[in-house]
Amino acid sequence: MNERQIYFKNKKILIYGFGKSGTACFKFLKKNNICTIFDDKKKNIPPNFKKYLINIRKLSSTIFDFIVLSPGININKCRISSYLRNNRSKIISELDIFELSYPKINKITITGTNGKSTTSKLLYEVLKNNKKDVRLTGNIGFPILMEKKIKNNTIFVIEASSYQLDYSKYFRSNYSIILNLNPDHLERHGTFKNYAEAKFKIVKSQTKSDYAFIENKNNFLNKLVENNQIKSKVIKINYLKYKKYFGKINNIYFNNSANRINLSFIFSIAKVLKLNLKIVLNTISKFRGLDYRQQIIYKSKKLLIINDSKSTSFSSTIPLLESYKNIYWILGGLAKKGDKLKLNKKFFPNIKAYVYGKDRNFLINSLPNQIPYQSSSTLSKIMKNLSKNIKNDNSKKVIIFSPSAASFDQFKNFEDRGKFFNKIIKNKFKKIKI
Repeated sequence: MNERQIYFKNKKILIYGFGKSGTACFKFLKKNNICTIFDDKKKNIPPNFKKYLINIRKLSSTIFDFIVLSPGININKCRISSYLRNNRSKIISELDIFELSYPKINKITITGTNGKSTTSKLLYEVLKNNKKDVRLTGNIGFPILMEKKIKNNTIFVIEASSYQLDYSKYFRSNYSIILNLNPDHLERHGTFKNYAEAKFKIVKSQTKSDYAFIENKNNFLNKLVENNQIKSKVIKINYLKYKKYFGKINNIYFNNSANRINLSFIFSIAKVLKLNLKIVLNTISKFRGLDYRQQIIYKSKKLLIINDSKSTSFSSTIPLLESYKNIYWILGGLAKKGDKLKLNKKFFPNIKAYVYGKDRNFLINSLPNQIPYQSSSTLSKIMKNLSKNIKNDNSKKVIIFSPSAASFDQFKNFEDRGKFFNKIIKNKFKKIKI
């Protein structure tokens, strides 16, 4: 009998939220436990799972051993908010279930505000090319509990969001990476302090045999390290230390400072894990990035087009604005609470802004006066304006679709928004293959 069967056996478990995460938790636990489902939207539940549903009236009189909360659920803004607050001690996450089930498996957890998915995917490829049995899971879209054939030497690369970490109680990572921190998800966490402390849980929970990686210039994280009794070995990343390697990388994707800083974490953990440097460099040079994350979809002598639909805040867009000249910047959507554009004024002359969407007035007011702009209600309309203007520009130029806002005013998610942008570009430039 393995750890999973010992710890989770004959327990009454409520699974709240039946998306990818909730479905994976249910399938993982149902064999040895009594699993019950609740979801704010019953239509999300497939017909063959409806028999496991519980209604609100019965919920209040039922005692559960565990409540597994999907990360997308806000405990303060959901249908059973008071019930969850009264049973807070029973709330766990899918990361906790994995930890309690496989405590001896090596875990590398990557979090931060910007670049989590890309860094996780790159580290996965680096480990895979170094002949490691590695799995890529977590917030990147692959539920950790869906993984099969796990061995003692299997390494899990886990992209963790602040939501996942906030609800976790038992999760511990052997290698914890916090890439960067900027105000984000304040509508959920309330304050930047709460948001940062949710991320920092992956460092606080470590033991003396573990490693934590943080940026050396991040004053907020450095204070958290100083103010807590951290047991793990803390490695502070100075990206200039790896400058000698950047010249050996032939990949335009790593031309901006933010991507290079995140890349420094890869070099640092590769050294700790004693990976082959030549393989690391070769993997980085061949890395194509992820869809809609600073993705180069077209490149010629006179025109570069970047699809960065994943950008939902100003902080995630700034590295692109600092990396090019003669930029046609398309932004729009639902702005983040408390978001501010902190861009050095020397970059202002490089930028022309095209603003669309529900919060376009907020975004326009966030722009410095020196940045000219045009606005329209939809992405389609603003792209028509841009197309007319770009025809008269014969110089070298860059179109950057980096919305700096959430997609939900006009699109299902950032992927849907990214696909829509690609479709517009393909219609305008018939020869482009996307």
